Amino acid sequence: MAGLNDTINAYRANAAAWWSVRTEQEQRMLSIGGAVLALGLVWGVLIDPALTGRGKLEKELPQMNQQLAEMQALAGEAAQLAAQPAVQPQPLSKDGVAARLQSMGLTTQNLAVTGDYIKVEFKGVPFAGLVTWLDAMRREQRVTVQEGSVTQQGPAGQVDANLTLRQESAGQ
Repeated sequence: MAGLNDTINAYRANAAAWWSVRTEQEQRMLSIGGAVLALGLVWGVLIDPALTGRGKLEKELPQMNQQLAEMQALAGEAAQLAAQPAVQPQPLSKDGVAARLQSMGLTTQNLAVTGDYIKVEFKGVPFAGLVTWLDAMRREQRVTVQEGSVTQQGPAGQVDANLTLRQESAGQ
């Protein structure tokens, strides 16, 4: 610590010696220049960023308030929807599943519907059509894949698939 104080005292002595050899006019000009430099630093580091930030916030505040109001409205709507009981999908039936498959242009080798389960076997169907049908069943009938295997067959995009699907009940 003593070494640091000695170093600081040496710098002060050098600065005082340098200052004392300057004329009064040079000292005055250096003082004015130092003051202008200090004011410029204070302006550039403290005042200007604060004023610029304030102006930016004043411009953005109405938009942020509008976004807040929209989020609060959406949160209220979400709370209302969460309080409503879930809509039950129609019970599964072999005819309903077969009609949905036919509307998608898919033919099955085997189709069995038992309670909440669907067992379906496809041979040489378009993969894109199969995925589209599964997505529609997931959204409309709340059906999930319990077990499945898909293998590529024949031309590109054609697959064989064995799927076991289950319809979710209200308690799940």
